[in-house]
Amino acid sequence: MRAINSLSIFVSLSLLFTACHTKPEKEKSTSTDKLDVTTVKGIRYTEVKRRFSNGLSFDTTGFQQEPSWIIQFKSADTVLAYDPAQKIMQGFHLHHDHADVFNFAKEWFRFKLISKDSLVFQRLQVTKKEIADDIRSDVNMTFYADDYIKNKLKTTAGKLQRPSKTDTVFIKEMVARANKYPDNRDSVFAGRQIATLRARDNRITVERLSSVDKLNGRTEAYDYLYPRYKLVIPDAYKDFAYEFNVIVDEKGKLQLSYFFTNLPEFKETRKKVLAGITSVYLQNLLIIKPGSTLGIPHASEITVNVTGRKPAK
Repeated sequence: MRAINSLSIFVSLSLLFTACHTKPEKEKSTSTDKLDVTTVKGIRYTEVKRRFSNGLSFDTTGFQQEPSWIIQFKSADTVLAYDPAQKIMQGFHLHHDHADVFNFAKEWFRFKLISKDSLVFQRLQVTKKEIADDIRSDVNMTFYADDYIKNKLKTTAGKLQRPSKTDTVFIKEMVARANKYPDNRDSVFAGRQIATLRARDNRITVERLSSVDKLNGRTEAYDYLYPRYKLVIPDAYKDFAYEFNVIVDEKGKLQLSYFFTNLPEFKETRKKVLAGITSVYLQNLLIIKPGSTLGIPHASEITVNVTGRKPAK
């Protein structure tokens, strides 16, 4: 349950195309030999849905598929994609590999639907020219033309991008289980809004650490899936340094979760020490806000790097 695949500019997970209340104009199938974008050239599309094949935008780890792309076909071999950092539409070469598989912006896709009103792309995980036959290639992204959103659906992209009622039902079920069994790592899940720790006073310092490493495929999603904090206690009973996991329940109460030791014979002793640090120091010195998803607080797991320093005499 805790595992996650690497995330790229799209986040390498999945989603499923589901129809809106108002149907787009008649669909046109893509050619398996040559992509004809004549009828859609120059149309600006905004991604409105990104979901798993079960129709959800969340998975059991707490990872959320979030639609964010804006694209436009400039020509038969060029796609423009919006760059939020530079606030421009940036051009990418559209490479046709085989059948209905294409590459642009360093990502691989199977084009499932191209029409004036909508697009559906399946994002593919390709390694050594092989398409992965697993969840990494189970990503469907749905785009609507900006004109279609505004003038036919008479709504906004922001409203269409919101989690669905099905997502809400799923998350409520997940929350109920996590809060019923907060001592079980397999029951809790990552909060979309992470559990936050703040120093109650100068007896402890708090720093949130980042796991983002885009060169190795770790995008911003890692920071909410695997939250990490560095804590320093300047007036500890002795010098120590430990890294371990704690579960923050829906009320902000901490309990020791996972820790590693390469000395099995001292595991119980280590467990008692870390449980003591958690209940005596962390619980009392921190102001704790539990993690939440869709505004609902729930038990989640975080990693803490705790250093204690004994005052000099």
